[in-house]
Amino acid sequence: MLSAKVSSPFFLIIFLLFRCSFSLTNSTSDILYDIYPFIRVFKNGTIQRFIGQDFAPAGLDPTTGVHSKDVIVSASNYFNLSARIYLPRAAAATPTHKLPLLVYFHGGGFFTESAFSPTYHRHLNSLVARARVVAVSVNYRLAPEHLLPIAYQDSWLALKWTFSHSRGNNAGQEPWLRKYADFRRVYLGGDSAGGNIANQIAIRVGLDPEIKVNGMFLNCPYFLGKKNESAGNNGYAETQMEKLWLYAYPNSSGLDDPLVNPVMDPTLKRVGCKRVLVYVAEKDVLRVRGWRYKEALERSGWKGEVKAVEVAGEGHVFNLINPTSPKAVAMLRVIAAFLNRP
Repeated sequence: MLSAKVSSPFFLIIFLLFRCSFSLTNSTSDILYDIYPFIRVFKNGTIQRFIGQDFAPAGLDPTTGVHSKDVIVSASNYFNLSARIYLPRAAAATPTHKLPLLVYFHGGGFFTESAFSPTYHRHLNSLVARARVVAVSVNYRLAPEHLLPIAYQDSWLALKWTFSHSRGNNAGQEPWLRKYADFRRVYLGGDSAGGNIANQIAIRVGLDPEIKVNGMFLNCPYFLGKKNESAGNNGYAETQMEKLWLYAYPNSSGLDDPLVNPVMDPTLKRVGCKRVLVYVAEKDVLRVRGWRYKEALERSGWKGEVKAVEVAGEGHVFNLINPTSPKAVAMLRVIAAFLNRP
């Protein structure tokens, strides 16, 4: 069962986490594990999520003119896999001109957040408006109720569902995708844990001849490794980042598992797109891992173009914490241009 949530926005707490160390002591022996400020799990099964639980309804965004709606990707007796689709004002203005398609995976450390949170609803509205793209934001299932690799499996299923609308038959029935999405210009994107997921989905794309993806952007991607290569000396933040992986995927091989350390991934060369854009932030403890990803991709034999951009003076997913700052606006402009390259 879920206990009461704390209303603090997810990325504000992330902002604080990566700039200071918290001194926390569990006052009870009833706690199974504590990954503050993300989640606390008790031995009796109670799950306390501190952040990322608020819900922003779909609909018309008056600021950007972007429309959104929620859809069921896959329904069963056990769960409904859902997503939120975004449609820019440009789609209605030029209905015969199809637009690039972005499939997006949210962050949250595999434990928190959703495609429906205010942070991601605002981010997708802004990005869709600026880039003039159709977007599918995937609401994959979270740990600890659904341990990894469930999030990867859900995300792959959502991508397959999305591409079911590209075949010129009646396989996919979502009208916004059938009418407005250009399946010759498809991109993947994600931040933090969502960037990790996007990379794994791109590798699977490289093995599926029915799915074609043009490019992928990763924002402060969540990659780790046994060798400590974090930026700065924030030991608490580094420890919490490691705990997220170890508790979200207890059956993994550890911090050098290829799913979380792409430097160790022999399949990295199969990334199924021709362009990759990686954003890292100077004060992010994951900064060096983003650079290592770029270097590993270049060494892997992958036949594509990868570019990394480091933003000075900023921390983890700074553009989501303060989306109207000059650096965040500049980043949005770069990503929008990336999604519209011929």
